Amino acid sequence: MNRLRNRLILIFLAVTLAPLAVTIWITDSLLEHSLEYSSPSQLDVVSKSLQLTAKQYYQHVREELKREASAGRLQPRKYDAGNREQWPVDIATFAGSGREEAFVPAGVEGNRLDYLVRRGPDVWVYSAPLGDVSLDRIGKQIADARDLVDRDDTLDLRRGFKRVYVLLATFIWVTSLALLVYLAHRVSRPIQQLTNGLTRLAAGDLNARVPKGRNDEIGRAIRAFNDMADRLQESTERLVYLRQLASWQALARKTAHEVKNSLTPIRLTVEEMLARSGESDRAFQEQAAQIVVDEIETLERRVRAFSQFAAEPPVRPAAVDINSLLQERMGFLKSAHPEVAYDCLLAEPVPPVVADQDLLKGILTNLLENAAEAAGEGGHILGKTAAQPGQVAIEIHDSGPGLSEQARASLFEPTITFKKHGMGLGLSIARKSALLSGGDIVLVKGELGGAGFRVLLPALANGTPARPDRG
Repeated sequence: MNRLRNRLILIFLAVTLAPLAVTIWITDSLLEHSLEYSSPSQLDVVSKSLQLTAKQYYQHVREELKREASAGRLQPRKYDAGNREQWPVDIATFAGSGREEAFVPAGVEGNRLDYLVRRGPDVWVYSAPLGDVSLDRIGKQIADARDLVDRDDTLDLRRGFKRVYVLLATFIWVTSLALLVYLAHRVSRPIQQLTNGLTRLAAGDLNARVPKGRNDEIGRAIRAFNDMADRLQESTERLVYLRQLASWQALARKTAHEVKNSLTPIRLTVEEMLARSGESDRAFQEQAAQIVVDEIETLERRVRAFSQFAAEPPVRPAAVDINSLLQERMGFLKSAHPEVAYDCLLAEPVPPVVADQDLLKGILTNLLENAAEAAGEGGHILGKTAAQPGQVAIEIHDSGPGLSEQARASLFEPTITFKKHGMGLGLSIARKSALLSGGDIVLVKGELGGAGFRVLLPALANGTPARPDRG
């Protein structure tokens, strides 16, 4: 599933359709809202026409009411001066005004017109109903319309709508732009990190890595880059190590040749001296000659070790049962070191490894011999096997004193030592053999308090060597 493509499509839709939808909604709302308002100029004409019509209608009703009252066709309500304290407020107000007659809106919201006439101290009231016409309501509506027209003189409604629309549309598109920039940064940042990592790696920085944390195409590309960088770093380290070994091998071949050329005439001369010596000092000369011969043999063993180190043996890879081989090597060395206890923890099942069996025997023999020497009398050695993705691991642990930091720094570098049983080349030869077999030897934390070594070899899967997982 192309997650990056789908994400970019969603981002495009979010930053285009969403602002468009919001803008359309605001536009529709503003237009709908604007339709609720009549044109101020038209409203002014209508309000004035309504005011004139209401005035003419009021005048007509007044005249008709007065004419009907004068003709005696209407019965008045009479308010006797003797009951003045019981008069309604508007009647009492009219009586105190001194006017002879007056017209007053009355009823519910002014739906009746009263005609007040003074008759001496009394007041007569004639009434004419207005039906559905409400003078109070009409007057309020006219007043509201005039007020709206007056306010429109100081308020440009159309310009206000335009400003609101521009401000809201600008805010929406600026917000969408900010969201687009943020999402673009989220998408492009890992690509920039991957580009920077590639640039650093191309410049020779083998420690260049890109932070993980994604599960899309970019995330898979980042994991592939980190895996490639790990493999390149490991291959480079191995190549450097093999180049160093090559330099030492050239030196070893030259040294072995020079030493061998000197040892042969020394041995022959000493044997000739012994053959020609007299009987009187025969015992002393034999003793001296034996010392010289022993030292020559020691030097010859060292020369053979240099020759072995300098040689490039043919590698014959084949399927090897690592559990059986480890048990065989440990059983073989028990007789040589009876003072050391051996334990073996074998994982089941373990696939066969692809390696040269002779080289693998030499690797295990060297590691077990070193472990026995480090553990000493009463010591303990542990051998383990374990299956890993694409690999099989063999571990050798001892109960010795462990390795110092200085020894760890140059552990696999070829050195010259004059120990009785060591040449200083064993671990270098062992690691070279592991590398030639497609594996390696690494130092691990010892489980018995001393040193620990892990041999990694490619496993055989479905009849073909599996590709080791080095991620």
